Formats: sequence, structure tokens, C-alpha cells
Amino acid sequence: MRLSAFAPAKVNLFLHVGGPDAEGYHPISSLMVFADVGDRVNIQPSDAPAFETCGPFGREIPDGGDNLVVRAAQAFHRRLGGPVPPYRLILEKHLPIAAGLGGGSSDAGAALKLLRDALAPGLSDDELEPLAASLGADGAACLHARALIAEGRGEQLSPAPSLPEMNAVLVNPGAPSPTGAVYRAYDADVHPDGATMPPLPDLLESAEEAAAWLAVATRNDLEAPAVRLEPRIGEVLDVLRAEPESLLVRMSGSGATCFALCASDIEAEGLAERLETMRPDWWVRRCRLS
Repeated sequence: MRLSAFAPAKVNLFLHVGGPDAEGYHPISSLMVFADVGDRVNIQPSDAPAFETCGPFGREIPDGGDNLVVRAAQAFHRRLGGPVPPYRLILEKHLPIAAGLGGGSSDAGAALKLLRDALAPGLSDDELEPLAASLGADGAACLHARALIAEGRGEQLSPAPSLPEMNAVLVNPGAPSPTGAVYRAYDADVHPDGATMPPLPDLLESAEEAAAWLAVATRNDLEAPAVRLEPRIGEVLDVLRAEPESLLVRMSGSGATCFALCASDIEAEGLAERLETMRPDWWVRRCRLS
């Protein structure tokens, strides 16, 4: 029982948000894609149950019951019922914390699939989905970890339009952007169109075409309130928008990570290398989105 699963970063290409409902939840519509950078979750046999964190950001996350990996394991145990053999879960944390990349939800989804493969291989992803959804708004989407449209409170999933391969650069200024605070700031000035879904094209054939459609028809409603709360996000956006390789620049989720779509891997590589030299204090990663 030594297995490993990749937990990819989630990127919101757009995120439309409505005002809070009677229960305080915000309806959304979003096009989510997933990157080839992320965290990794490992499971190993053990004499006693254990959970550990490591990696560049491992010390910045809780290793107790507040961690989504631990909560995912607890939900999985309840789903199985009965005793399970002891095991050790190890989370290698490579994504920044409170970064708008769905890291915790993606970690939880990877953990659920690992536990399924190790302890109950008959369970399907569809049977795991309610467990993932119970852990947060991005939970179900991050379990499937493929391009999709999310609506409602994030639990209504449907296929994404046909997308080209997209190369991008992810940039985080080293500033957390707590989701709750950003949503509260957004409530002071809700976008008039709210969570309305834009007309979706059937096919986007190139990164240039995708970027042009996103720029005209979509937005991230949480970007402005996040920038007001954390000006360093605005600095990242300004720097990326000034670079020639950037086809589209936007914040992901509730921040603080921003992304620039590029025409090819060569452009993305050049942009990432230049940013790493210009701002060595920023977290910068070249990636592919799918």
C-alpha cells in the first residue's frame, strides 16, 4: 500500500459571482481548468494512523483535523464503515497557501482517490463526489480535476467547451488572500450581472482565440475586492499586463495567485524566467492548463 497521487492546481479562467443567498452562500459560474503543477499526496503502510506534511509550504498548513486531507480521510472512513488498516498520509505541499488555486480541495480529492485505490477499489469517482463536495465549494470539481463549468454553489458541474492547449505562467506575490474576507469585501459592490453564465463557444481553437473570448465575455468578480485588501495582487497584475507574452492576465479564484495566458510554451518559459529574475521574492511557475 505505497501509492501516490498528483493534486493539480485549479485555475479559474473566469469567475462570475452573485450576491449571498439567504444562507450566506454566493452563487457562481466559472470555467475551471487544471495545471500540470500542484501538490502530491502519498499513502504508506503504518503501525498507527498518521498524517504528515512536507514540501516548500508544508509548515504553513495545519496537520490536524482542520486539514482537508484529514477531513477527507475521516469522510472516507464514514463512507466505508467498519475498521480500516492503519496507514500514513503524507502531503507534499508545493502550492502557496490561500492562493486561489484550490490546493486544499485538490489535496482532498487526491487523498480520496488514493484511499479508494488502497482500501475500496470498487468505488467510482461518482461515488466519491458527495464526499468531496462536502469538504468545500471546489471539492467536487477538484476531485475530477478536468476542465469543467461549475455553477450554483460550485456543485453543479458540466463539461467545458472544447479548449486548446494553453500555456500559462502562475504568479503569487507571497501574500495569502483569505476567501472569506474577499467575499465579504465583494458584498459591498456586487457585480450587476452576478453569476450569469456567458454564452459559451462550442470550440476555441487557439490560445489567442481563447484569450480574446475570455477578455471580452468574462471576468473575475473577486479580483477587484482582493486587490483592495491586498495591493500586492494588483502589483502582480500590473507587471504581467505589461509583458509582451501575456495574452490575458487575470487573478484565479479569490487570489492571491494570478495567471498570464501565453501563445506557446516558448513564450511562457521566457516570461517565467524573466519574472524569476525581476522578482525573486515571487512564486512563479510555468505550466500547461487543460
